[in-house]
Parts: sequence; C-alpha cells; structure tokens
Amino acid sequence: MRIACLGWGSLIWKPGVLPVAAHWRRDGPDLPIDFARESDGGELATVICSTAPVSRVMWSLLRTDSMACARELLRQREKIPSSQPRSIGSVVRGVAVDPRLAYGESIARWARAQGLDGVVWTALPPRFAGENGRIPGVAQALQHLQALSEDRRRHAELYVRATPRFVATALREALEQQLGWLPDASAAPLLRARQGAPRPGCSRRRSPVAGGRLPR
Repeated sequence: MRIACLGWGSLIWKPGVLPVAAHWRRDGPDLPIDFARESDGGELATVICSTAPVSRVMWSLLRTDSMACARELLRQREKIPSSQPRSIGSVVRGVAVDPRLAYGESIARWARAQGLDGVVWTALPPRFAGENGRIPGVAQALQHLQALSEDRRRHAELYVRATPRFVATALREALEQQLGWLPDASAAPLLRARQGAPRPGCSRRRSPVAGGRLPR
C-alpha cells in the first residue's frame, strides 16, 4: 500500500517515531488550518479549524504498508491516548469515508488523484482555556501568548516562526505585526534541540524538506 501522512505544523520538522519516507511535498489537499489548539507547552498549535482560510497542506509517504501501523505511529507521535481513536483521521481507498470525519471526503478525493491507498492525519480539534472545540479569537490568542512565562513564550514563538508560510491567517498576521514573530528557517532546528530526541522503540526518520528551507 502507498500510505501518506498530511502535515502542516511540527510533524514537518520533527516527525519523531513517524516513519516518513521522503521529502514533504507541497501539493497536498486544501484544508483550513490555524493556530487554534492550546498545547501542554503553552503554544497554540496548528490544527484543522473550520473558521480558518483554506491552505494547501503538505504530505509525505510513510515507510509502512499497514494502515493500522500508520495510525498507531501517528498516535504515538502526537501523544494521543488510545482511548481517542477519532483524533487520528484516516481514509482508505475503496472504503466508505466516515461521515463524522471533517473534510474526509475531500481528502479521499485528493488521495485518489494522487494514486494513494491510504492517508492519515492529526484530527485533534481546536482547544482553548481547557475547552475542546473552542477557537480563540485573535485578541484572546495574543493575550494568552503574552501571558506565558518567558521560557514557554519562547517555545510558542519558535513554533509560530517554524510553521510553514502557507498557514496564513488573521492570527498569524497579528503575531507578525504586533510581536514580530516572522517566519524563520532557523526556528525548527532550535525547537528540535529544545524538545530532544524521539523515544526509542519505533521506526523513525527525520523528515527532509527539499533544499533545507522553511516551506512556504
């Protein structure tokens, strides 16, 4: 099977245990992505967000021919509890798409056009102030980020700077204009150094981006 994983955030520069097989490509499906999920580290992580403008996301083939393995390794990488299977999205050629899966049909159409047998992606919802499904407004997001401790704020800043430029939203514009958090190719290596190496025990490979440049 030809199985791919979609990416729009930290998976691109730090896949961890996810067995990425090739360069991240820039011709993925069109999805609405924003900095809309408050993470344990304080940063606002990129997730599929219904209120965001549509962006063409990235994708890469995985070094596995098992959908179950692809889903499990992505779950491990994202540190999602096994009790939350719907937080990993997936479509398989020839299998009906779960109607509860946001953007599943459009991803399935894209996968067929690419000749893929399966696709997996992170399907975590937006979250803010501990409430799943809550999307922070621009002012709320700025207030949250500015209130972080110095170390956590630095981590959040590097995350935003490392995120590909195709994630172009009202919040990102505000972060650039008000905080000076512009895209920076040096941010991803700094984040990898801060976060440490992936845990052993699973197949893993650092994902190359063509030319070593920050994706646009």
